[in-house]
Amino acid sequence: MSTAVQERSEQPGLWASIGEALRGSHQDFTAGSLDRAILLLAIPMVLEMVLESLFAVVDVFWVARLGANAVATVGLTESMLTLVFAVAMGLSLSTTAMVARRIGEKKPEAAAVAGVQAIFLGLAAAAVAGFPCLWLAPKLLRSMGATGEIVAVGSNYARIALGGSGVVVLLFLNNAIFRGAGDAAIAMRLLWVSNILNLILDPCLIFGWGPFPRLGVTGAALATFTGRGIGVLYQFYRLLHGTERIRVLRRQIRPHFQVLTRLVRLSLAGIFQFIIAQTSWIALVRIVSLFGAAAVAGYTIAIRMVIFIILPSWGLSNAAATLVGQNLGAQQPSRAETSVWRTGLYNMIFLGSVGILFTIFSTPLVGVFTDDPTVGPLAASCLRLVSYGNIGYAYGMVMLQAFNGAGDTLTPTVLNFFGYWLLEIPLAYWLAVREGWRSNGVYLAIVVAECSVALASILVFTRGRWKQVKV
Repeated sequence: MSTAVQERSEQPGLWASIGEALRGSHQDFTAGSLDRAILLLAIPMVLEMVLESLFAVVDVFWVARLGANAVATVGLTESMLTLVFAVAMGLSLSTTAMVARRIGEKKPEAAAVAGVQAIFLGLAAAAVAGFPCLWLAPKLLRSMGATGEIVAVGSNYARIALGGSGVVVLLFLNNAIFRGAGDAAIAMRLLWVSNILNLILDPCLIFGWGPFPRLGVTGAALATFTGRGIGVLYQFYRLLHGTERIRVLRRQIRPHFQVLTRLVRLSLAGIFQFIIAQTSWIALVRIVSLFGAAAVAGYTIAIRMVIFIILPSWGLSNAAATLVGQNLGAQQPSRAETSVWRTGLYNMIFLGSVGILFTIFSTPLVGVFTDDPTVGPLAASCLRLVSYGNIGYAYGMVMLQAFNGAGDTLTPTVLNFFGYWLLEIPLAYWLAVREGWRSNGVYLAIVVAECSVALASILVFTRGRWKQVKV
């Protein structure tokens, strides 16, 4: 029997591999079957994002019972929160890349040092971003085009969501450490704890169930802050007590300026990468707000449903980033490249299939969340049009995460700049306002821009310069 055949025969079966992925795998992701490595990383990462996306949908399901102004409050506030997510995700990208590279080099202590420096950066960013919003929340809502009624309903929601945004940064950042180390199952369980708490507290605090006060839309923000805050505490506990792949020792909890400087350099490009992408969403919702609260509410419901399937796909993309980082650290660039193409194919099959369902059944799916005759048709139109670009989104997000996993955060930044600021926003305004397509023009611009970024990403990826990036 040949060595290759013997190795295949010794591989655990599908169900055994799924069980191992959920428990936490001890496999070295720089050796053995690549499909199995993708499976072991992707299952917990996808499930992690499934619950995150489930919370996004359930949250708007409850808030929609409070009326269009409450839904618009969530939509406008979350558009501003995208800047916080940009910082969190930018820091997370560089953290995953650096931790994965050190793990691939078989240097777990160096990986832990990189994680600690990332937490220091996250704490500083959280303080700068969060505190001013406690006072500026009403003004920020007005700047986004909120009416007086929306400001009256949503000011406290915005204060809690924006002022407590530090927990978002730390939740992303700590899980990036676990993902980079290959502890995808731990990252999954941590986010599940956080989101299950959110799901329980959401209706209790919104409607005053049981002993809880009735807080309306403010209760949704408080539930999210509480669930995520407890999740962050649990993350710190796991980092200090350690896993088989990474553990933070007390003597490592100090500034390490050489690593910190390198992390800042990588993070700046990563943060700007997501600021470009996320500010484009702010600009889009600002254009949609020109057509009234019903348009914003419809946009919010539909985008939450899109997020429901985009986030699991993002989890699959995170698996590609970890495989790229670890295999480059192990001096195996060909294995890193193959992992990206395979992950992109799997993501395309998944996201393309769901996109077909969303396109065909957009109206009944939206009907689950709202029966408002003015909001429902607008939400269905948004869901249908945005879903046209699902195959492009699938490959684009994997390619961009591959660059990030390699530590090349500059390339996705440049691609995002041209795709979103120079193409998407001007096109959305022209189609919606100048051509009179209203909010539908915005949704078509999203499809054109995202597919353009995906195509450009594939072309740049094939050139292979990402393989030479030093982290």
